[in-house]
Amino acid sequence: MTTPSLNQDLNRTQELIYGCMGLGGSWSAEPYASEHVGQADAAINAALDSGITLFDHADIYRGGKSEAVFGEVLAITPGLRERIRLQTKCGIRLNEQGLETHYDLSRDGILERVNGSLKRLKTEYVDVLMLHRPDPLADPAEVASAVGQLMQEGKVRQVGVSNMSAQQIEVLQDHLETPVVANQLEMSLLKRAWLESTVLVNHAEALDHSFPHGTLEFCGRQGITLQAYGALARGHYTGAPPESPTPAEAATAALVAEMAKAKGTTREAILLGWLMRHPAGIAPVIGTANPDRIRACAGAAHVAAAMTRAEWYRLWVTARGSNIP
Repeated sequence: MTTPSLNQDLNRTQELIYGCMGLGGSWSAEPYASEHVGQADAAINAALDSGITLFDHADIYRGGKSEAVFGEVLAITPGLRERIRLQTKCGIRLNEQGLETHYDLSRDGILERVNGSLKRLKTEYVDVLMLHRPDPLADPAEVASAVGQLMQEGKVRQVGVSNMSAQQIEVLQDHLETPVVANQLEMSLLKRAWLESTVLVNHAEALDHSFPHGTLEFCGRQGITLQAYGALARGHYTGAPPESPTPAEAATAALVAEMAKAKGTTREAILLGWLMRHPAGIAPVIGTANPDRIRACAGAAHVAAAMTRAEWYRLWVTARGSNIP
């Protein structure tokens, strides 16, 4: 039987993704404790209650502890693995060989890190392997060789990327024997370079935004799902504002609250619904570990379906603090 592709699933119904970076305790070398397993269990159940079945990991999150506590929950919850999809990322190394950060998409590096993730997650496969960052030293043929071996071994079912431009994906795709199914990028009402780049062609303001123009359009044409990390705008508009918010941030937080009240929904659903209203078919990644806040996101698809063009533009213009050209 053919395994449904991730982008086929998303084309049937726009979905939310649960990002597991907040699980597993601290970012230090201190081991996780039973309370952290309990936190992961509560977050997973809140996500499932909200209709979320895709869980996003990376080998570096909390030094591997995010994957490990998730694996503990999988091990003690019969049937859970069959109810969910897992994706994890590799390609970033932290605090190794005298470097605070470096990238590694070598063949051996990919194989090593994926096998480590599978061990921590206590699963035989991940549904999607995401290549976390472009590695300037990566040989695309070598990357494809590693991905091909992992797929042949049944350890990886599909491949995606994160933080890559259209051209970078295109070069990689030339060597892969399987289609790239997802590209994860920072996208929110706060981080809008992905959006601004589409309307600032031939405009001086375009210099303020470094997003690679054409990436959204390329992903749409190729059927590559756009996954938005940081989708809740780091709490800026939903109750965790910065110490000194800008006038635009304060006005946007007030507008989000006003819209949520008028629509009988949550501020989180307004933010995520704004992303999902975009025709690119954006799948927001929710990064909070708070079960109540996870559940507050559940109405996002309904908000997206009901949001008018004027409401969508009002949120955008308010967030940017000035009118569009």
